[in-house]
Amino acid sequence: MDAREVELPETVYIRDIETRVFQTICLQTLANIEGIGLLGGNLIDALLGRELDRVKGIYVEQDGKKHSVSIRVEVNIAYGLSIPDKAEEVQSKLAEAISHLTGLHVGSIHIIFKNLMLPPPAKEQEEKPAEDAEMEGAF
Repeated sequence: MDAREVELPETVYIRDIETRVFQTICLQTLANIEGIGLLGGNLIDALLGRELDRVKGIYVEQDGKKHSVSIRVEVNIAYGLSIPDKAEEVQSKLAEAISHLTGLHVGSIHIIFKNLMLPPPAKEQEEKPAEDAEMEGAF
């Protein structure tokens, strides 16, 4: 037996990344993209860890043999934004963040737009100027 075998035994390095890590990376990335919202919850609550059981709308599949990950993200989009443009922005930012932080290849990112986020009603804003004009006319 060679003495080097005892001194430098063959080491196998294993790195496992839990799904929650990928979900958190996705949440942080999505928080920096304007016009995107998560399903069934507040993005801030999810970022602060208030939804501890499961992050809704972010699904992760890892392939250990290929050292890659596939992500499926379900989001809402603000009304008036271009869906193809926003999908490209979300996909590129998620792929960049996941690759950079985990060192894994991103095999696919599937974005599903589930709903439109409508702007708040403009009635309240329109009523106030009319009331102000009436008050000014009274003086």
